[in-house]
Amino acid sequence: MKQTEPKRLYQSVAMQILALIRQGGMSPGARLPPERELANTLGVSRPSLREALIALEIGGQVEIRIGSGVYVSEQPESGENVVPPLGESPSELMQARAAIEGTVIVLATGKFSAAALDRLARTVERMKKLAAAGKSPIDADRQFHMLIAETAGNSVLSRFVAEMFDSRHDPIAAAIRGHSESTVTWSAAVREHEEILKALQLADPIAAQTAMRAHLKASEDRWIAGALQQGPN
Repeated sequence: MKQTEPKRLYQSVAMQILALIRQGGMSPGARLPPERELANTLGVSRPSLREALIALEIGGQVEIRIGSGVYVSEQPESGENVVPPLGESPSELMQARAAIEGTVIVLATGKFSAAALDRLARTVERMKKLAAAGKSPIDADRQFHMLIAETAGNSVLSRFVAEMFDSRHDPIAAAIRGHSESTVTWSAAVREHEEILKALQLADPIAAQTAMRAHLKASEDRWIAGALQQGPN
């Protein structure tokens, strides 16, 4: 028997939004209620609502206009209630990364050789130069996290770190990054990587764990906060 893939929360919320559009007879071009009002109506958190709206944007049902709002692109047909899975929830993914990588960095702290720390520092410097030039430092970012995971010396945890990092290329995570990433957000991320590096250079596991979890929480906030940017709501 084929196992059914569990429904993500953003799929359920997106289906509720489609039902509201149908029930309200909203035509293409109609503006959805402001984010706060819509979240209260559905009884969901704003991060979950934002992920659902991004899922509907990918599906072509709504259009997100930065600084203006969310508009109906096409009237869903009666009975339409399927929103396909588009990858893991980005907010849940970042929370999982904080839990796993917060543990991984404790295992890695104290195991870094001078050469490995130098390699990590050069990776951060490469991130900084790319971000300053307006280019995405995503490859250097991945290398930074993988260097820490590999130094921890647990191949299973290292695989988890790689798989979770690469989930940022899932359709829903990629769409959210398209709305939220900029030179400003990457510059903030670089500063957070520098704090992680400092803690590792001091061989302080608590400071390293705190810096890693703070970085991933800030990344989650930047992703979700920048997903819509509708203006006053």
